[in-house]
Amino acid sequence: MTENLELEFMADDRLAGFRLQRLEVLNWGTFDRRVWVLPLNGRNALLTGDIGSGKSTLVDALTTLLAPIQRIAYNKAAGADAKERSLRSYTLGYYKSERQETLGSAKPVALRDHNSYSVLLGVFHNAGYAKTVTLAQVFWMKEAQGQPARFYAACERDLTIGADFAQFGADILTLRKRLKDAGVALFDSFPPYGAWFRRRFGIDNEQALDLFLQTVSLKSVGNLTEFVRTHMLEPFDVAPRIAALIKHYDDLHRAYEAVLKAKRQIEMLGPLVADCDRHGQLIGAVAELRACREALKPWFCGFKLELLEKRLASLDEELERHQSAIQRLEEQRQARREQERELRRSIAEQGGDRIAALAAAIRRQEEEQERRRHKAGYYGDLIRALDLPPAEDEESFLDQRRHWRTLREEAAEKEAAAQNEMTEAGVFLAQKRSEHDRLAAEINGLKRRASNIDEQQITLRRALCRALDLAEDEFPFAGELIQVREEEREWEGAIERLLRNFGLSLLVPDSHYSRVAEWVDRTQLKGRLVYFRVREGTKPQETSPISPDSLCRKLALKPDSPYYDWLEREIARRFDLACCATQEQFRREARALTRAGQVKMPGERHEKDDRHDLNDRSRYVLGWSNAAKLAVLESRRRRLERHMGELGARIAALQQERNLLQERLAILSKLEEYRDFRELDWRPLVLEIAGLEEEKKRLETASDTLLVLGARLAEVETALAETEQQLDDRKDRRSRTEEKKTFAAGLRDQTRALLAAAGPGHDRHFERLAGLRQEALGEVSLTVESCENREREMRDWLQTQIDAEDGKIRRLQDKIIDAMRSFSTSYPLETQEVDVAVEAAGDYRTLLEQLQSDDLPRFEARFKELLQENTIREVANFQSQLNRERETIKERIGHINDSLTQIDYNPGRYIALEAQAAPDPEVREFQADLRACTEDALTGSEEFHYSEGKFLQVRRIIERFRGREGSSEIDRRWTAKVTDVRNWFVFAASERWREDDSEYEHYADSAGKSGGQKEKLAYTVLAASLAYQFGLEWGAVRSRSFRFVVIDEAFGRGSDDSARYGLQLFAQLNLQLLIVTPLQKIHIIEPFVSAVGFVHNEDGRASVLRNLTIEEYRAEKQRQTA
Repeated sequence: MTENLELEFMADDRLAGFRLQRLEVLNWGTFDRRVWVLPLNGRNALLTGDIGSGKSTLVDALTTLLAPIQRIAYNKAAGADAKERSLRSYTLGYYKSERQETLGSAKPVALRDHNSYSVLLGVFHNAGYAKTVTLAQVFWMKEAQGQPARFYAACERDLTIGADFAQFGADILTLRKRLKDAGVALFDSFPPYGAWFRRRFGIDNEQALDLFLQTVSLKSVGNLTEFVRTHMLEPFDVAPRIAALIKHYDDLHRAYEAVLKAKRQIEMLGPLVADCDRHGQLIGAVAELRACREALKPWFCGFKLELLEKRLASLDEELERHQSAIQRLEEQRQARREQERELRRSIAEQGGDRIAALAAAIRRQEEEQERRRHKAGYYGDLIRALDLPPAEDEESFLDQRRHWRTLREEAAEKEAAAQNEMTEAGVFLAQKRSEHDRLAAEINGLKRRASNIDEQQITLRRALCRALDLAEDEFPFAGELIQVREEEREWEGAIERLLRNFGLSLLVPDSHYSRVAEWVDRTQLKGRLVYFRVREGTKPQETSPISPDSLCRKLALKPDSPYYDWLEREIARRFDLACCATQEQFRREARALTRAGQVKMPGERHEKDDRHDLNDRSRYVLGWSNAAKLAVLESRRRRLERHMGELGARIAALQQERNLLQERLAILSKLEEYRDFRELDWRPLVLEIAGLEEEKKRLETASDTLLVLGARLAEVETALAETEQQLDDRKDRRSRTEEKKTFAAGLRDQTRALLAAAGPGHDRHFERLAGLRQEALGEVSLTVESCENREREMRDWLQTQIDAEDGKIRRLQDKIIDAMRSFSTSYPLETQEVDVAVEAAGDYRTLLEQLQSDDLPRFEARFKELLQENTIREVANFQSQLNRERETIKERIGHINDSLTQIDYNPGRYIALEAQAAPDPEVREFQADLRACTEDALTGSEEFHYSEGKFLQVRRIIERFRGREGSSEIDRRWTAKVTDVRNWFVFAASERWREDDSEYEHYADSAGKSGGQKEKLAYTVLAASLAYQFGLEWGAVRSRSFRFVVIDEAFGRGSDDSARYGLQLFAQLNLQLLIVTPLQKIHIIEPFVSAVGFVHNEDGRASVLRNLTIEEYRAEKQRQTA
């Protein structure tokens, strides 16, 4: 920018407000041993020097005087790391670092020791009101390694380090006492000290000092919104409001919980009481069913008695019919008998007796022939089943009987032998099957793991680990960590036999030893368990050297095992045996082992255990790979399965053979019944019958009269037989009818007795029984005989119904008891005097009625009262306060814009800030939630559901204010964001023409601007911010405002035009500037300063400060260029 701003200043307003008169430092950083003074006399000054000379050290002294330590980033303008400088480094005067040879790290080197002290002092003067304020801080090392201690001093007069902070000896307390006696205010912390000087300087809030610190390292305004929020708007302290909201919410939440509790109780008690009512109804129904069951006997007795009366009447009629028929048949029989006698007499006179005798003989012989023929046929079937022909005569029959006995003895012997062989095969098959099952379990177990340990031991370890909730891999068997080296396989069988018991030993870590020992002691293991306690940190014992032939050298230990060292020691101690290839070596060694498995131990003890094959891999337990053992066991299982198949086939064949023998024995046993051949010989009877029939035929053909009489006799005999048969039948029927009548009469008397014994009162259940009859029996008609069956069926049906209802009652009772117990557990105070029993149903009903009629309405009324009167009202007040803050921000932006209108950003144009609603979704959602909480809340519905909805809306906000479990940090950031009304706005800048107030350019940040434009915007916004925060009064000669600003290197980094614009702008605002920059911009800065301070550090150890007025500087520069 090349144009000049026309600035008109009144001579007497340039010293308006509080301005820095001078800065004094003693023992601060590299300013050492003496008091260094930077005089400004209330006017602009330049502090310059080479990089590293100490300029920023003096700037940090000023910021330390005016800002709390937590807000200061030392040497920030120079771009230093925050850890490079601190109060400790400034107090002790660190100026370089030296390498420590022993540690290899760098150690700072200080100008001063721990017995020195440091002082900062700044004097501010207000010429308009003739007021002077001195601020000072004193530092000293209280502890050699910590940060320095300090106190703060302030008074309303001019102090100096030399006169007021020196010559007090070595005790800081002496200095404090002297200052206090001199009327100097002393402070031990920054807050009261800061409040003291802010009140004198007319600074209303801490933001002004934040803005002061911002100017020290001013670069550009990257984000206009963030700059305005942070430096131009005061935060609103919402913490008390939020605390009040949470307090009211807590009361409301308790009321809400009371409502929910009452509702939950009603939800639990409602079904419970309904179940109790249902329980009572079921009890009544079952009682009625039982009464019906008891009334069944008299009810059916009534039916039966009625049916018996009808039957007796019917039987009387039937007896009369039978008696009449019997009389008629007896008369008929008598007539036929007379006819028969007359005919027999006539036949006898004609020779008919012999014919009758022959006919009788023929009948007898035919019957005997049929009997013998039938018996002979059955005998023939049996004898042919033995592959033998039936006997034709008595001699061959006797021979067969002798042969049967021989066959029976042979078959019995074979059957017994087959049975014995089958039993033995079955036992052997069961043994093989058991062995197969064990083998299969072992194979399956080995497939699930890599070790060779037996499944029984693995199961035992699994049970231990499950009982103690420990990992199985923490408890290895020794064998799982040991294996025979590949090159020593010829010794594997002998080593496996020797180490078998040790390999099956469980290794127990010392940390679990006590629990394992207790479990083993109290548990029936159903097997043998050996375990070793492996102590941690056991020092290795000294052992003798191991010979080259030692068994230990033939073993490999699992390298990654934590038990490696322990196993190595134990194997060396227990199994350091020489593996002897020859008997000579075996006899020579004290501890030895042969390939065949013979063991020699000290004390001349020898042992060889050949109970199992030395090379039986199924018994191997060492190694962390079980592939070889699996192969052996799989092969054994296949052989075993083949053998089992052969055994099964043999047993099936034996069973078939035994079945055939048993059938043969049964046949032979039946043949023993036939002892006499004559019982089978039917052929002779054929001849006898033929002779008798021939004789009878000759006699019958001898006389025609005899034939006629015989025919007539036959007719009469037939008729007589029929009559007698009819008479016998009728008499039988009469007898049966009489028996029926007698039985029915007895049954009637018995039924009457039962009915009388049942007693009165049952008849009231007959109607109910009649209603149940159709359901129980269906469309079944009753008879005398079926009454008892129908009664039993209906009794069974009723019992089934009773049992079903009893089941319902039991289940319902269990449900009621569970519900009562659950309710009592959930609400112990309410049920202290209430039993958990069905009999206590009335107490629970009383609780329910109390809740429904009194408690719940009262709790809901209290909840709605607290919601409307307290919480919603407080939320509304909170919302109103936030809205007022929003309006305040708008007003403040207006005030800042008033300041900005005084500044020409460009010729004929000025800058105005625009506040717009933030698009942030969280902020907008929070505002909407607040509105939802208060909309219609104070005049809303009386329904609880409406109030509950409002409560849930409030709860969503309050719980985030409080911080939800697991999301407290997220909620804390959210609360800080949405309740800070500054975040409700985004800010933009509008460059406008003064002539018609039209917009020239609009932007929300400085993106896209050149470096000079960004600096210009920064100066403009910063100037307006300073004018607002410091409360600058334009053109006032007498002002109480703070007017001092430090700008560190900003003008030095920017363009000439932007630097000139900034200087002119701050001059227009009548601010006192301390400009800290190298000399390259001196030609721009020189017209605006009254003094120059030169900082120099020639040897990099101690800094020096040289002060010149601007006139002295110009004269010296002229001499140097002349």
